[in-house]
Amino acid sequence: MTAAQKYLVIIAHAPALTVHDDRPTAVIHSMERTLPGLRLEWTTSEKEDLIALSHRDEWMVANMRDGGFPFLCNDDDDHLVTVAGMENPNGLAAGSPPHFEVHADMPLDAAGIAAAVDVLEGIGEGARAVWAHASPNGYGGVVAQQFRHRGDWPHSPPHGLPSLRLPWDCSMPEVPHFLGWLNYWSAAAARAIGFPDPARDADLLSRARRTATGGWVVRLTDAPLDLDNPAHLDTLLRAYERFPEIGGRSAP
Repeated sequence: MTAAQKYLVIIAHAPALTVHDDRPTAVIHSMERTLPGLRLEWTTSEKEDLIALSHRDEWMVANMRDGGFPFLCNDDDDHLVTVAGMENPNGLAAGSPPHFEVHADMPLDAAGIAAAVDVLEGIGEGARAVWAHASPNGYGGVVAQQFRHRGDWPHSPPHGLPSLRLPWDCSMPEVPHFLGWLNYWSAAAARAIGFPDPARDADLLSRARRTATGGWVVRLTDAPLDLDNPAHLDTLLRAYERFPEIGGRSAP
């Protein structure tokens, strides 16, 4: 994947892995089911040489360490898909324990856009995530500017977006830290932010679906989120207004 190519960044936040945890293989299998023809059966050496894995699942189990799982990819530089798991030493809220993160990238082409909701749902359900998100590459840089550091006042994030509390300053681990283009909210996360409210969420519900575990996948805009598009920016701002809990903004 070249620097000029657009790609989708997916990150899931879940409870820390335990001994003999089957969630890493569940995540990989879900990605292969939802992206036709995908086989995540390669990894890379320290010199970034591609290494084929003839017994991928067994290799993954044998190489799980430090609270995560190793880098995997397909063998297609033109349509590169990657995934890895890691332990984040920070909790999802103040005083909460370290958590497990899944990071995946996939092309933001027509096929990727069509499959994006299924892929996010599969990763979220497979990881048993508390919440997860998927957005075009570059969006993370905007979100980083939304987080308000101590002493950072006045704070004016780009595009008129709201200031967000840093994750370790938030009070509830179930509450998402920010909004993405696609949002996976577990049943606990949805309850924590009050979604859905049929009287207020008709527009979001038209682009949402329930998951098998009682969570939701919510797409803010039909096309990938573009903050230079006034309609997209307006949708994002209205979503932040609707859910003041996100980013710890309603906390004292």
